Amino acid sequence: MYFPTTRVLTVLELLQSYRQMSGSEIARRLEVDVRTVRRYITMLQDMGIPVEGERGPYGAYHLQRGHRLPPLMFTDAEAVALTLGLLAIRANGFPVDVAGIEGALAKTERVLPEKHLQLVRGMQEAIAFYVSPLPALVQNDFVARLSLAVQQRQRVWLRYRSWQGEETEREFDPYGIVVNEGYWYTSGYCHLRNDLRTFRIDRITALEHGEQTFERPDDFDVLSHVLSSIAMAPGSSQVEVLMETSIEHAQKAIPPVLGKVESTEKGVVFRSSTAHLTWIAHFLINLDFAVTVIKPDELREKLHQIAARALQMAGVD
Repeated sequence: MYFPTTRVLTVLELLQSYRQMSGSEIARRLEVDVRTVRRYITMLQDMGIPVEGERGPYGAYHLQRGHRLPPLMFTDAEAVALTLGLLAIRANGFPVDVAGIEGALAKTERVLPEKHLQLVRGMQEAIAFYVSPLPALVQNDFVARLSLAVQQRQRVWLRYRSWQGEETEREFDPYGIVVNEGYWYTSGYCHLRNDLRTFRIDRITALEHGEQTFERPDDFDVLSHVLSSIAMAPGSSQVEVLMETSIEHAQKAIPPVLGKVESTEKGVVFRSSTAHLTWIAHFLINLDFAVTVIKPDELREKLHQIAARALQMAGVD
């Protein structure tokens, strides 16, 4: 249900947390348009809260210097969101100190009225999470430092151990961080290779902030780049498959993390690098359009084995 008052108070919370924030950034966080944000700002000003704004391409809203607001208060929705978020972080093994999570929960409970307190404690007792074991441990200090470097556009120095065990040192401009299937990745410009690179954060063995800054490309999509890098990472087999469908349909059917879908002279082609041909074979079988394996021969053999087993299960000789 939509509550304009809640959105207005959320804008106020954002302006308290940040020295200034642009209208477009507020709109992105609240999933509204910029005109709606201007209406929220006007409502706050009508309530007597001194919100000031600067016009122009670099304009932003901010609270008048020295203004202080009442003590922290939570709505029902905010209490639920905060508690569920902390519980999910703890259950999924995010790189956060457990003591920090428990401390945040305890401090939250101290400022809650009785009604919200019972709701929060009930959720903690009633909810259980079933999650797969984490494949890799990540140092929370590295995640925090990389996040700060991304936000401040600050170059870092790092030592990295590749999947083959080779260690290298390099300067790196981090553009963002992505979590995929339990692994944490950072992507950006590597000055050792003079090109874009993606690194698994659990393979970083040392990390330091540098003094130089960088400019991130405006059109860089960190999520798409990381997923594409994962799909084409070095593996035991290079897969190439011709698909009898449109490029739009293929892109919807195949997640970017599995590989690249491209339009070629042959037609729509799917390419991937993987060490798990059996899994790829099962995935291709379940597609709702015809496919032809170009390479490797091992993938064709996997499909033959799966087909033979299926016929056997169906009682066909």
